[in-house]
Amino acid sequence: MAKIEVTINNVAYPCRPTMGAMLRFKKETGKEVTEMDLSSFTDICTYIYCCVASASSADGIDFNMPLMAFADALSPDDMNAWVAKMQENAVAEADGSEKKS
Repeated sequence: MAKIEVTINNVAYPCRPTMGAMLRFKKETGKEVTEMDLSSFTDICTYIYCCVASASSADGIDFNMPLMAFADALSPDDMNAWVAKMQENAVAEADGSEKKS
């Protein structure tokens, strides 16, 4: 998977799907990630937050921002760029064009 970062308040944080992100999403929304509504700004924003929080934790990076502060700092362009990058990664994985590490 290509490296994805989200910049919040001029700080770049890692942002990737993890098992922790899925658990955080369930805790925040009461829904499994498989129940996420991809047309819902709220679901997508919450999932991005969960991906950043989880990836930061896994990488040992301090990320102590509550969801609402994160949402306040995330622009619609940032969210759309994340969705596009995730789709690009999914296509690359599906067709085998992603470099194997």
